[in-house]
Amino acid sequence: MVALKVTHIATFIGYRVGILALACYSAVSLAAAPTVTAQQFVDLQQGDSEFPGFRRAHAKGICIAGEFNANGNLSKFSQSDLFAKGVSKFIGRFSIAGNNPYAPDLKAPVRSLALTFVSGAERFNIAMNTPPVMAVSSPHSFYQQLVAIKQGAEAIQTFFAEHPESADFLAWKRDYQPTSSLATETYHSINAFYLVNEQGQRQAVRWQMTPLAKPQASQHDGKDALQNELAERLLQAPVKFAWQFTLAEPSDDENDPAKRWPADRTKINAGTITIEQWQPQLEGPCHGMNFDPLVLPTGVAATADPILRARSAAYAESYRRRAKEQLFNAVKESDNEQ
Repeated sequence: MVALKVTHIATFIGYRVGILALACYSAVSLAAAPTVTAQQFVDLQQGDSEFPGFRRAHAKGICIAGEFNANGNLSKFSQSDLFAKGVSKFIGRFSIAGNNPYAPDLKAPVRSLALTFVSGAERFNIAMNTPPVMAVSSPHSFYQQLVAIKQGAEAIQTFFAEHPESADFLAWKRDYQPTSSLATETYHSINAFYLVNEQGQRQAVRWQMTPLAKPQASQHDGKDALQNELAERLLQAPVKFAWQFTLAEPSDDENDPAKRWPADRTKINAGTITIEQWQPQLEGPCHGMNFDPLVLPTGVAATADPILRARSAAYAESYRRRAKEQLFNAVKESDNEQ
């Protein structure tokens, strides 16, 4: 195992911001009908099987760390120091979909990559998935989608038939073939964000992490196949991704996460993400972190996408539950020592 030695700020910063987002989302949802709360989202993801101390979604993961080598190409679009030419450290996490932290890696339909950058008092969280878009455009429809998934194949087919906005997601799903490595997947921001320059000009963008390694056959096929493959790969060399941004044009709706933008949109390579180290999540810093996607630095701003806010609120609720469980367990262990 490669040792992971990275200093990070207290995770409660992300928690406090997430709670604020939760309050904002609740206020918005109260004005809309029907209402779906963050608690309902997390209850549904949690299901009947509880794994105290773990995330309610994407529970199984592995901690990573490395650096971003920015080439400066985004400097005219964003005043964030992260995109100025230079090197920035990050802590991150690869994970698979589902609430079971012991699930088989290769059975998961979605894989995720989350990163956090800290610079002074600012923090930038990035939470990405393999799908480039959501299947739906509203939190209520997203909740209905999760309900249908739990009800089975017939229910989800009926759901998609009733939601034509799922066309872009279904087209991706039809052609998607999972690779045998976390290092060779492409990860997407899903939601759009604004880059903001020093003049206050905003440019709507989506981004993706494009692997620089080519897919190849893997000898790993056990329960932890993806994690073991990544660990073995990192013993040989760092894992690298190109961080690519797609610029929206005025006709593109940055607030609709279910709609893909045309393939001819301008793309900018902002630099290289290099993953150098890994650690089991229970031994690493990523396990206690909340990768709330609304924790953004100066020079990056949220769009009005309602699902982006719903994601943030659900992250906060999930974090609140597992933090309470971890604290309660620590108290019990302390009592037992007396």
